[in-house]
Amino acid sequence: MTFPAQRPRRLRSNENIRRMVRETVLSVDDLVYPVFVTHGKGVARPVESMPGVYNYSIDMLLRHLEEAARLKIPGILLFGIPAAKDEVGSEAYAEDGIIQQAVRAIKEAFPEFLVITDICLCEYTSHGHCGLIRDGRVLNDPTLDLLARTAVSHAAAGADMVAPSDMMDGRVGAIRRALDEEGFESVPVMAYSAKYASAFYGPFRDAAGSAPQFGDRKAYQMDPANSDEALREVWLDIEEGADIVMVKPALAYMDVIRRVKDEFGYPVAAYNVSGEYSMIKAAAQKGWVDERRIVMETLTGIKRAGADIVITYFALDVAKWLRE
Repeated sequence: MTFPAQRPRRLRSNENIRRMVRETVLSVDDLVYPVFVTHGKGVARPVESMPGVYNYSIDMLLRHLEEAARLKIPGILLFGIPAAKDEVGSEAYAEDGIIQQAVRAIKEAFPEFLVITDICLCEYTSHGHCGLIRDGRVLNDPTLDLLARTAVSHAAAGADMVAPSDMMDGRVGAIRRALDEEGFESVPVMAYSAKYASAFYGPFRDAAGSAPQFGDRKAYQMDPANSDEALREVWLDIEEGADIVMVKPALAYMDVIRRVKDEFGYPVAAYNVSGEYSMIKAAAQKGWVDERRIVMETLTGIKRAGADIVITYFALDVAKWLRE
């Protein structure tokens, strides 16, 4: 017998062999594209900390989404920038709120899109927290009513799926009950189940103007040191009626993605968040990394970890690259 008998390089020797034995394949069907929508007309305001990302008015967003539709990206995730903020985040659940208006316009222009709406109060509250405040504390149970009301208003506007990101205890159950009671039992819930109190959210908070005006979110978002806790959070959301569970952020939590997928076998989304996006963009602009290669490697890694759905600001670029 010649040495070595096993030569793994045989299956790496040319591109066709590598394609045939490839274990993980990233597809456009895996992608959800997050976008920011604001009031006004003709608005395409760049987010300085997220090169290539903009706050769009509805008319400009519709124009921007033409490319996403052409590339057959299946889903978009909507975040709203309100006209005014108050203590109770009232535009989140207003019939004429920015998300409600945007959903109606998008579903009319692009009925093929799966329109997912973020359910949270932080973009809409003057204090920047994800729930109602009393004596400097975020109130859990009173917040649930407003989150449920928000979800129902989005569904009534035509949203195909709602995605609660607030991390209040019991919010999935409250939203599920409210949707069912209002006749929206077919609207799925994609729960931000394991959402960590992460430093990777900074650029998003610039885009949405949602930084807390006092304190932080460590009392309701998860400790980055914990993964057993993530399994408990996911289990609770599934018990309350979640159809898809999410891990956020993605890159520093690939072990959590894998554990969630192995433990529950549920559809798992992973959010390739703003800080992850901006670090790659900044390094690429400096010429320190090959943007295309590192993005494709990153998203393939997220999928290999167990994600069925990858939410990423790179979605348009990735969809184009996959066609080439």
